[in-house]
Order: sequence, then C-alpha cells, then structure tokens
Amino acid sequence: MIEVFGADEQREVAVDVLRLTRLARVVIEEERVPGDAELSLIFVDEQTMTDLNVRFHEGSGPTDVLAFPMDDDIVVAGRQPDQGGRGPGAPAEAGEPPSVIGDVIVCPAVAARQAPEHGATTDEELALLVVHGVLHLLEYNHEEPEETATMQRRERELLARFAEVERFTVDGRGGD
Repeated sequence: MIEVFGADEQREVAVDVLRLTRLARVVIEEERVPGDAELSLIFVDEQTMTDLNVRFHEGSGPTDVLAFPMDDDIVVAGRQPDQGGRGPGAPAEAGEPPSVIGDVIVCPAVAARQAPEHGATTDEELALLVVHGVLHLLEYNHEEPEETATMQRRERELLARFAEVERFTVDGRGGD
C-alpha cells in the first residue's frame, strides 16, 4: 500500500492537492518501490520555502521544490526498546513497517512565476515539480549531464503515464 499525505499550507496559489497526491502515488508505483511506502507532499509559501532552503540547503531565497529523504534506518517490528514479545493479543508475527520515503516541499508561488518561462501552466509546473521531488527521494539526481538527461526523460514518461491514468479515470473506465 502506498500512502501519500498532502497538505496545502499556503494561500497564494490554488493547488489541487488530491490530484497531486495521486500523481506522487503514480510515481512511486511506476518506480516500483517495494513494500508499503509513505511520503508527504507539502505546499508552502515563499517565506517558509526560503527558510527551509537557507536552513537545510545553504541556498538563498525561495526555491521551487525541496526533497527531504528519510533515513535508511527502518524500525524493526516488535516491541521497543527490548525487542521482547509483541504483547497480549498481538499477532505472533509482526508486520513490516512501511518505508517512509520522505517529504517533498513545493512552493506554488515560485512555480506560478516560472511556469511561463517553461511554456507551461501553473498546474503543469506543479505536476513537474512533484515528480521531480519524488524522483529526488528515489535517488535520481542531476549533477552530471547524463544524470540530468535520465531524470528529465523519466519525468516526461511519468507525467505522460499520469495523464493516461487521469484520462482512464475521467472516462469512467477505472479509478482509485
């Protein structure tokens, strides 16, 4: 099961949080993340994005998207800290905890400003930023030219796949 938690903590730009959380889920599914997975998708104002960019990425000013991967340490199932039994009434076997992939933080105001530069609508820019952020959590990068080409190609493929899923759902032939 894939859980994507979405929150809109800004008021400057209208955001379809449900649509974009569905997009993030499609990215995780298409990237074949094993087991149960969780991800947070948060839309923030420029001041919050600036604060995060300065504090965690040594940047200056707001940026469009930031990705914060979670640590690789997976909590072992069972009772903590002694790793003893699971307690009365608990199943004998502990289930696997979900993988917490991380957080994607998007600034819709920055997306709205840069969308015309990319020949896109604000909604298209937000979708691209969500895909970009999730791919960063899944260890895609763009430090080298070949990495950039790979990441951009995958972004296009995933956006096209999401468009297919949306068409399929809207046409009444499927759904979540």
